[in-house]
Amino acid sequence: MSAGASASLLNLSGISKRYPGVQALSDVDLVLRSGEVHALVGENGAGKSTLSKIICGLEMADSGTMKLRGNAYLPQGKRQAEEHGIRMVMQELNLVPTLSVAENIFLSNMPARWGILDRKQLESSSRKLIGKVGLKGVDPGTPVSELGIGQRQMVEIAAGLSRHCNLLILDEPTAALTNTERDLLFENIRRLRMDGVCIVYISHRMEEILQVSDRITVLRDGIVRGVLTTQDTTISEVIRLMVGRDMEESLPADARSTGACALRVRNLCRGNKVRNVSFDLFRGEILGFAGMMGSGRTELLRLIFGADQLDRGEVYVDSAGTPLRLRAPGDAVRAGIALLTEDRKEQGLLLPLPVRMNTSLAGMSAVSDFGWIDRAVENEVATALVKRLSIKCHSVDQSVGTLSGGNQQKVVMAKWLHRNPGVLMFDEPTRGIDVGAKFEIYNLLRELAGQGCAIIMVSSDMLELFAVCDRLAVMSNGLLARIFKRGEWAEDTVLEAALSGYVATNG
Repeated sequence: MSAGASASLLNLSGISKRYPGVQALSDVDLVLRSGEVHALVGENGAGKSTLSKIICGLEMADSGTMKLRGNAYLPQGKRQAEEHGIRMVMQELNLVPTLSVAENIFLSNMPARWGILDRKQLESSSRKLIGKVGLKGVDPGTPVSELGIGQRQMVEIAAGLSRHCNLLILDEPTAALTNTERDLLFENIRRLRMDGVCIVYISHRMEEILQVSDRITVLRDGIVRGVLTTQDTTISEVIRLMVGRDMEESLPADARSTGACALRVRNLCRGNKVRNVSFDLFRGEILGFAGMMGSGRTELLRLIFGADQLDRGEVYVDSAGTPLRLRAPGDAVRAGIALLTEDRKEQGLLLPLPVRMNTSLAGMSAVSDFGWIDRAVENEVATALVKRLSIKCHSVDQSVGTLSGGNQQKVVMAKWLHRNPGVLMFDEPTRGIDVGAKFEIYNLLRELAGQGCAIIMVSSDMLELFAVCDRLAVMSNGLLARIFKRGEWAEDTVLEAALSGYVATNG
C-alpha cells in the first residue's frame, strides 16, 4: 500500500505491564497515524495482545502514557475506548451464534424508539454495514450460526464499524479466511484507510504483512526491536528482529536415511473424498502431504486413524501381514498410531485443565494404579516432557488455555509422545503459531524422525513442506496424484500435480 498516513492519532510513551512472573511490556513507545495500516508483529508472548488490550481499555498499563490527538487518553474499559472510536476485532470471535447478523452488529447499541427495539432501523442500518464489508447477499436476519467462519469474521468487522471508528485493531483477521475472503478483507482495509481510519494489523503471515501495511513495529520479549517502513524492508529482516537471529540457521539439512517400512496404506477409499490411495511410510521419514483445500488430505489421515470408517482398503503397521481393524481411533492408538488434528483447541486439548493432566490424557494407565491417578508419577512424566519439548510454562499445574499457541501445540505433541507411538500424523502442525515457534516445531519433527519415528505431515504451506519433508505426496480431488523425492519437487510441478485431479481429460 502507498504511504497515505497523515497526522499522529495515538501516541504511546513508556508503556510497561507486568504479570506474575512475566514482564509483558517494557517501555514501549508507539506512534499510530490516521490513514495508515500499522502492522504489529512478534512471536507469541512478545506482547502484541497485551499492548492491544491496553489501547482498547481491556487492560491497564503499570506505567507510561497515551495521548489521543494530543489529549490524555486513559480508557477505564472497552466502552470508554469505543466512545473514542477505538475498536478491536479479536482472533477469537465474540459473536452470539443464536442471534441474527443484525443483532450481533448492534448488540451494544440497539436502535430503539420509546424504549422499544426499532427493527426497521436495525435492518436498514445493518444492511448498509454488511454491504460495506462485502456481505450484500447475506440477509441481516440470518442467525450467525448459519454463516461460515469467513462471513462471521466480516460480521465482527461490521460490528466494529457500527459506530464512529478512528482506530481498528485486527488480531489475526485472516486465520480462518479463504483466499477470496482474504482479498475482500484487504479491499475493506484499503477503503477504511482512505477514509482516514488507522488499522493496527496483527498477523503471523509475513506475506500479508508486506502486502497490506505501511509500517511494521516488531516486538520481542515485550520490547520494541524496530519500526520498519514496509516498502523498504524484507521478510528476512522482519523475522530477524522477531526472533533475534536469521532463521536460515535453523533450516534442515539434507534428507535423512530411513529404516524399515512403518506403515503400509493400500487402496483406501471413502466416497469421493479419498479414492484408492496407496503409499508406504518408513521409519525415520517425514512424508509431507500437499494439495488444495478439500483435496482429501485430512480425510486420509482420519481414515488411517479410524476416526472415519473406510469404504474399503487396508492399513498395515510395520511388517504385519494382517491389516488393522480400524473401527475407532482407539484401534489405531493401540497399534502405535497418533494423530495431531489441525484444531488443537477443540480436538487436541482440554484447555481448562493443567499441563500435567493434558500430557497424560493419551496414556492414563501409565500414571495410575487401580483407576486412581498417581499425582507424583503424573508430575514426573509431565515435567520430563515439558523439559524435552521446551514447553514454556510456569509449572505443570498451569492451565493449558493460558499458554501461547506454539506451546499448546507442544503439549499436544507431549500427550502423544507419552505413549511413544511409532507413527505420528500431524495435520497443519504450525497453523496459528508464530514464526519462531514454527521453527521449534520443525526441529522437533526432525528430531523425532531422527529417533526413528515415522511422520506424516499435512500442511497448506508449500515452503514449509519443502523445508521439512523427505518426500512429498500430492493429493488432488481425493486421488494421490504423485509422490516426489527431496530434490525432485518445485512449486510449479507440485501445483500441477495438485490440480491434476480437477482437470477433465478427453477420451
